[in-house]
Amino acid sequence: MDHRKTLQELTLFDRFLFDETMEKPENMQAMLEIILGKDIMLKYLPQTEKEQRTSSGFRFVKMDVWAQDEEGVVYDAEAQQRNTGNLPKRSRYYQSLIDCKLLQPGVDNFNELNSVVIIMFMPFDLFHEKRYRYTFSMRCEEVTGISLNDGAVRIFLNTHGEDDENITPELKELLYLIEHTNDRQKVFQSEKVRQIRDSVQMIQQNEEVGVRYMQAWEERLMYEREAREEGREEGRGRINALILKLAELGRTDDITRAAADNAYQEKLLREFGL
Repeated sequence: MDHRKTLQELTLFDRFLFDETMEKPENMQAMLEIILGKDIMLKYLPQTEKEQRTSSGFRFVKMDVWAQDEEGVVYDAEAQQRNTGNLPKRSRYYQSLIDCKLLQPGVDNFNELNSVVIIMFMPFDLFHEKRYRYTFSMRCEEVTGISLNDGAVRIFLNTHGEDDENITPELKELLYLIEHTNDRQKVFQSEKVRQIRDSVQMIQQNEEVGVRYMQAWEERLMYEREAREEGREEGRGRINALILKLAELGRTDDITRAAADNAYQEKLLREFGL
């Protein structure tokens, strides 16, 4: 990360600002009500960057904002700035991680699983149909009208949609705010969107939040440096092991060739399982 945006330059597609904003229950509630078109009453305070791990031996992910309403429905909201090429399966992985935490040990009644709604905001059209909203739930392919009713819903929201007739003006304003957070000239008609916008502006002017943002950026920079250094050390270790192996086999010509040809070096590394 060569250039650090100022806090005032961030948009709601930046994880830090998205988390800071949606950690406030009134903002999370307003966002969910706009998307789902109904009143929502949150049961617990939203949790940001909630770590999910199935066991110590498996990888973990940090979910942007996690919340639960009074009816027990669990919500996970994610701001995805880049198309990583794996968002559908990532959403499936998020859902599985949430599911595995919802039943207490020993409970075998799967009907007690909470309903789960995963929401992903994107500044690109993942499905290339020019829609603002793509909602997925399990349905039968053979018989029209039969739904699995497993309580799992995944919603992908595209800020670059064109089908205005299929979404509410309020949702369209929310999507505009997510991407164009710092447009001070935009006049929003929705009271809920104005509330979120005003909250964002207060956050961006808050000195304590500014300090947290600076610390988060410095920590991320440190982790990136450590990761690069670990990668270099690992690379040097693999190459040294390859040289020793080739020397043991008397393949000195291969040592010389591998030093000058990266592709051949990689071929030898694979050959020896290094």
